[in-house]
Amino acid sequence: MFFTDHRIEAVSQLGLFIREFVSGKSISNGLEDLSDELKTAVNQSFRHNGWFIERNITQALEAWGEQLTVENLQDWRTQEGGVTTINRNRVGIVMAGNIPLVGLHDFLSVFLSGHFAIVKMSGDDQYILPVLVKVLLRHDELFEGDWVFVDQLSDMGAVIATGSDNTSRYFEYYFGKYPNIIRKNRTSIAVLTGHESKEELQGLGADIFSYFGMGCRSVSHLLVPENYDIQQVFANIVEYNDVINNNKYGNNYDYYRALFLLNQDDFLENGFLIVRENEELHTPVSILHYSTYGKEGPVEQLTKWENQIQCIVGQAHLPLGTAQKPRLWDYADGVNTMDFLKNL
Repeated sequence: MFFTDHRIEAVSQLGLFIREFVSGKSISNGLEDLSDELKTAVNQSFRHNGWFIERNITQALEAWGEQLTVENLQDWRTQEGGVTTINRNRVGIVMAGNIPLVGLHDFLSVFLSGHFAIVKMSGDDQYILPVLVKVLLRHDELFEGDWVFVDQLSDMGAVIATGSDNTSRYFEYYFGKYPNIIRKNRTSIAVLTGHESKEELQGLGADIFSYFGMGCRSVSHLLVPENYDIQQVFANIVEYNDVINNNKYGNNYDYYRALFLLNQDDFLENGFLIVRENEELHTPVSILHYSTYGKEGPVEQLTKWENQIQCIVGQAHLPLGTAQKPRLWDYADGVNTMDFLKNL
């Protein structure tokens, strides 16, 4: 039951529903009522979690709508070796809640592989996914037995859990006896040369500010050549200045600005982003770090940070502006979820 055409068709119908919802087009396949439910879920999500503004939820939906086509899903199946018979297992999924629908890939991986999903959603992102899975049920009501939403995992044969470095220790303690994928903190970086075009640096702005910089694919660190002028970045990210109007983001910015001033730390700012020269990869919301590389290039730093980086944009890597647009087979932490599920 691995990547059957019937399941691909169901997921592609979900993609069509999402594309129509985001575009404002008439909803096909008799799913108008689910469109109304999704609108309600979007509003509930923001009221419950101030980081989940409508623009960010729409961005997440747009990304999923673009990926969930028959062609992409068939390509994904080809990447994983076609249709395979598997032993059906109960797979627990612990979802993160840092950005909207961050757990959907794990859910769809389990669904397409034919396993049974026991889903513990994050309290920060609990309204949208239950609406989306109803689209799969409209395709075939027999799918109803393929997943359940729970408050606590139990009676499973394998686990996929995503969280922070701290929660990963908890996951390893409780789920270590099961076959598992346990994900920790990761972040993303950009490698700049100083020869980027205006359009490329504008794309970098999307990599930095999408989802307020809270995703593991959000760029939190720049690797730049020595004597690089950071003002080049500032000059091309002005269009993202409205992030400061979000209370949560603005409070973070004000807090760290005051802290750095009090400590007399060196930093640059433009009214909505604080930039510091610092070797640390992970940064709080509203802060961007940068470090420099010499004539030998950034290879040494990239190697040192290998296990902390989710993706790299810039020179010889992903194009600037594409950090938040992974393909279906671009697996988190570089761990092939489908291969894991196939071999249970």
